[in-house]
Parts: sequence; C-alpha cells; structure tokens
Amino acid sequence: MNPQQKYWYVAITYRKERIIKRELDKLQVRNFLPLRRVFKEINGKKKRVWELVMSGYVFIYTDHKTSYHLTQTIGLSMRYLKDPVTHRPVTIPEKQMRDFITLFRLSEEQAQLVPCDLKRGDRVRIIRGLFMGIEGELVRLQGHKRVLVRLNNIAAMATAYIPAAYLEHIE
Repeated sequence: MNPQQKYWYVAITYRKERIIKRELDKLQVRNFLPLRRVFKEINGKKKRVWELVMSGYVFIYTDHKTSYHLTQTIGLSMRYLKDPVTHRPVTIPEKQMRDFITLFRLSEEQAQLVPCDLKRGDRVRIIRGLFMGIEGELVRLQGHKRVLVRLNNIAAMATAYIPAAYLEHIE
C-alpha cells in the first residue's frame, strides 16, 4: 500500500455517522454518508427527511497517514473495517466507489441497495443507456437481469433491469 495514495476507507462509526461526517467536512476530508430523502410521518404530518440507509458506516477518501491521524490524533469515535485475513483496513478502489455512489444517488426505481451475500455472476460493463460505464456483477433479482456493484462484503447496489445488448463481458 502506497502511503501517499488515496483510498476509500470504510469507517465504523458506532451510530455517530452524522457527527463524524460533520467533523470530516470541517476538516475538508472527502467522505460519503449513504443518505436518502424519504417521506416520514412526524407529529401526524408527512415530512421529507434524510434517512440513513447504511447504519454504522461512513466512507472516507484519504491516504494512510491521514486515516490514522483521524482516529488517533483527532480522536474521531470510529474505527476502520478490517480485512479478516490480513487485519489491514478494507479499502475500496476509486472506480468501484464512484460507481456505487452513482447508483446510490439514483431513485430506488432505478437502483436498489441489496444484501451483499450474492456470490454468482459474471463481471460486466454497461455499454449503453443511463448506466453506461458502470462495472459490476451480472445478477438476477426479482426476475430481471441487473448489474450489481459490490463493496467488499459491506453493501451492494443493483441497477434496474438491463437488457443483455447493453452489456459486455469483462475479465
């Protein structure tokens, strides 16, 4: 791991996601907190609010030194998700995280957050349409072909139906 290279780290936040995001924003550290606008009934009135979709996680784009500094020196109440084999922090490649964020920001009709325990499928790239350039795994959900972008056993986003003609196989 190159110490100056930036990666997406997965921070476990102990239910303090919004506080940690606010602190990261103040420090001008790029981050992503999975929130969606939903309608909730509050005091008998429907209000549109931001709802946390992936409780307990904040994704942080930084280098190794800064990632250490955030937890040890500044003392943000979080730790990084570790690989069970290497015991090193899990990092997500830039392209994979960009694809995940792109899908996440779409409406729930176009892309869904799905359990990440799906194992089968070919690696594919979408070559036409709204999702052009997205790479992921071909899966069948709710009777339709979809492309799944998975974040190392943390979460996954699936596109809406994708025609086979819009896909190309990648290695």
